[in-house]
Amino acid sequence: MFKCDGMGVMGKKGRAGLRFRAFLCALVACAFLAPAAAQAPALAMLDQIERGQWDLRFRDGAPMHSICVRTGRELIQIRHANSDCSRYIVEDGQNEVTVQYTCPSNGYGLTNIRRETKTLVQVKGSGLADSRAFEFTAEARKVGPCP
Repeated sequence: MFKCDGMGVMGKKGRAGLRFRAFLCALVACAFLAPAAAQAPALAMLDQIERGQWDLRFRDGAPMHSICVRTGRELIQIRHANSDCSRYIVEDGQNEVTVQYTCPSNGYGLTNIRRETKTLVQVKGSGLADSRAFEFTAEARKVGPCP
């Protein structure tokens, strides 16, 4: 047991005890404060894309899909847009994020989003929706403000 207020460390006396106590106090401070200071917001890359109406052009020739992007997170659940899903962040990089999500009684998905510019991203998704497997690759581009 030790205290960082100068009251001492059990079994330690003199200058060695002071140095040991200072070391332990610094170690405790680093353990609790450093991670909070070093952590960036989750999925910060999505915060850097522009808000507005985006068109998704699927590489397999499927019809184009428009989506209103308000937070950037709308791009994660394209096949489960109106579902309340739990998410697990697999990769949270400066220009790329990967998120796995599970939607109770409606399936699951894995989405990778790579930012090229603030108005252009590449999206890859796969999973299960409405008991049917899906897989897609799309280019999403901002086209204007949301209606």
